Amino acid sequence: MKTFQLCGLGNAIVDIFVEVSDADFQQLGFERGTMRLVDLNEQKLLLQRYQEQEPRLVSGGSVANSTIAFSQLGGNAGFIGCVGDDRYGLFYVSEFEKLGIDIGSPVIVNEATGTCVCVITPDAERTMRTCLAVSSHLAAKHVDEERIKNSEWLFIEGYVFANPETGQTAIREAIQLAKKHGTRIALTCSDAFVANVFGDAFHDALKHADLLFANETEACALAKTSTPEEAFKVLKGIVPSVVVTHGPHGVYVRHGQVEQHVPAVKSVPKDLTGAGDMLAGAFLYGITHGVGAEKAARGACYLAMKVITQVGARLHHGTKQFWEHVLAQ
Repeated sequence: MKTFQLCGLGNAIVDIFVEVSDADFQQLGFERGTMRLVDLNEQKLLLQRYQEQEPRLVSGGSVANSTIAFSQLGGNAGFIGCVGDDRYGLFYVSEFEKLGIDIGSPVIVNEATGTCVCVITPDAERTMRTCLAVSSHLAAKHVDEERIKNSEWLFIEGYVFANPETGQTAIREAIQLAKKHGTRIALTCSDAFVANVFGDAFHDALKHADLLFANETEACALAKTSTPEEAFKVLKGIVPSVVVTHGPHGVYVRHGQVEQHVPAVKSVPKDLTGAGDMLAGAFLYGITHGVGAEKAARGACYLAMKVITQVGARLHHGTKQFWEHVLAQ
């Protein structure tokens, strides 16, 4: 029996939520609804502007969010990522400890933790400024063999491919260790630009993967098709198990003996961030805990719906009850 069912590998980012009026937002001069990478100085200036507001902090990052969902459902999980020794890094570590997720020793001295400032306007739109900082330093030397050896699945974040010098070496090392220790490998594409810009490295990793998660635009970019249905057909010839999400239309799943389309749960979304992260974490929880692939996909779709009907990429309570409710139907 392995200690962990899942070990995530990804960018460790602290989400910082700031609520502003339309007038305040206009002064910022940002394009509404965009996500832009910024350097540390630019991020510091933005944070100084709102320091009196005491912004809400939530530890995140794409695969980190999936790992947290997995843990909230009752799974045993580990995580590999890097944070700095500042207040955000210490917050990240303490939150993961509270969640019971093993993150080893992620703190790198004299470095700044990755942050994503989410500026929320009265129309519920989120405009994000992300500073990767030390999270982008994740490299082969940070990959912990013990945690991978003791995990049933390794879950790799697509965004990490965007750092060829460091991130890609971490991924190659992690895959090699997973193969050595019989740990299965899941990949999430994270963003279509990963497939478009770092496609060669991603496809190399895909050859070793057991399971791929991608949304419709990512799947089409990877498979070079124009519809998610066509992409699903192509991708299932490359990877043994595939989950392609199609927004409000549901999800295409191929895992084990199951291959089918599972409809989404109807909802009025407030904030689409984190739906895919939740879906992946919940699906991985299902298939590692004796739940059939179709039922796991149904439960995952339900939890993704719960995430998008609130602000923020994570459910802070009720995750397990929601899951049990939908599985009982």
